[in-house]
Amino acid sequence: MEPRLKAGLLVQALVRRCGVELLPAYVSRKGDADSGAVLVKRVSPGWHCTVFQIVFADDGARVWVAATGDEPKPEAEADAFIDRQARIDDDLWVVEVEAPETWTPAS
Repeated sequence: MEPRLKAGLLVQALVRRCGVELLPAYVSRKGDADSGAVLVKRVSPGWHCTVFQIVFADDGARVWVAATGDEPKPEAEADAFIDRQARIDDDLWVVEVEAPETWTPAS
């Protein structure tokens, strides 16, 4: 099993990576710095969005998956998904990234 990275550090790394790739990124919701879950909302041209979250594979590895499905959704649907998750998890972090549909947090 991979060592778990603190949420605040993971978010900083995501935002910094986006900066290096010249992709606008910002934290739209700040959770617990140590143990909060992290969602990444990718906003693509035409305001089509995909929300990614980390899941654990059978071997214990952390894997980013499209929590809102394989097809991009209208921004309102992505925001509704994030709102539902935030009602469940007060410690939730959300990073929004303006990126092409081919970009993922794992790429």
